[in-house]
Amino acid sequence: MIVRHFLDYVRIAPAGQRAEATGALARSYLYSDLAPDDLAAAEGAMLMLLDDPSPLVRRALADVLAASPSAPPAIVLALAADQPQIAAPVLALSPLFVDADLVDAVATGGGVVQAAIASRAGLPCSVAAAIAEVGTAESCLLLAENSDADIAPISADRLVERFGHLAAIREALLARDDLAAATRLTLVAKLSETLAGFVTERRWLDADRAQRIAREACEKATVVVAADTPTTQMRALIRHLRVSAQLTAGLILRALLSGNVALFEEALAELTDMPVERVCSLVHDRGNAALRAMFDRAGLPHSTYPAFKEAIEAMREGGFISEPGGAARLKRRMIERVLTRCANEALGEVAPLLTLLRRFATEAARDEARLFCDELAAATFEDEQRSAAA
Repeated sequence: MIVRHFLDYVRIAPAGQRAEATGALARSYLYSDLAPDDLAAAEGAMLMLLDDPSPLVRRALADVLAASPSAPPAIVLALAADQPQIAAPVLALSPLFVDADLVDAVATGGGVVQAAIASRAGLPCSVAAAIAEVGTAESCLLLAENSDADIAPISADRLVERFGHLAAIREALLARDDLAAATRLTLVAKLSETLAGFVTERRWLDADRAQRIAREACEKATVVVAADTPTTQMRALIRHLRVSAQLTAGLILRALLSGNVALFEEALAELTDMPVERVCSLVHDRGNAALRAMFDRAGLPHSTYPAFKEAIEAMREGGFISEPGGAARLKRRMIERVLTRCANEALGEVAPLLTLLRRFATEAARDEARLFCDELAAATFEDEQRSAAA
């Protein structure tokens, strides 16, 4: 009887009132204690409303049914195939879709549909991959911002490849805890390239200097990221660096002078094609003959060997223990020791190395000063808080 009155009403009511009545009918279907005959009649009426000429009516139906597991599947599927603004609520919220439905919607739908799917809670890996492959920039941004989405490393790489030049997507990806270290470094490299190009275009720096600063910033970021990378993922990170031509002598030396022995040893293992356990044994062994042979096998420049040798000897003596910054910052006293020893070498061979070490020393001194000032400011704040409390 109720549904009959409803049908009589919607035949003559204007679109806005039909939409209100449709929403009320859908809520009654979901939440009222209707008899089985009335439920069937209500479902039939909603099926009929799928043909209503006004999108307001169909959108009202979508808004009410979108998140309910009790919604009639036929109606939900029909709404998902409707206009984007009608399909969006059900595609964003309905638990009735299987992964294949969502992947198909991503492939055939436009930006509104893709954005709705990208915002789904518990978004599965296969759907995230589809969005990363064909989604618009907006939908990919929503995907990156969706902390509940399961984004496989290959899909994250695809996001970087397609939209890594967009600052918003870079920031959203970098904020994710599940982002692979190699992908994180690729984003850092893209950011460095963008900044280098910007300052060059503005003529604030010449191109060569801007590129050198960008390269050193990437190397610094690499050591920082590697310091937080689990040992099981370190070799994958090293291989990424090698393939992308970033596994340079400068980076490896920076890692060693930062106390990141794991990165240093994994890099040598990759370059020499030796087991990392063997490399570790040679690095920590007191003899230097085997160390020099391993160094030559790695193909590193001969002029850099004195710096590596002195840094390794200092490491064997426990020279990293008292330095601040963990394994992510250059160690000032270590660099000064290596710089002093290398200054006694023939100048022509080690001149570029000395220049690099001086830059390392300056960077380490500035980082140390920042740490000191931060600690001093924190101590002052604590003293003021205690004084105020007293």
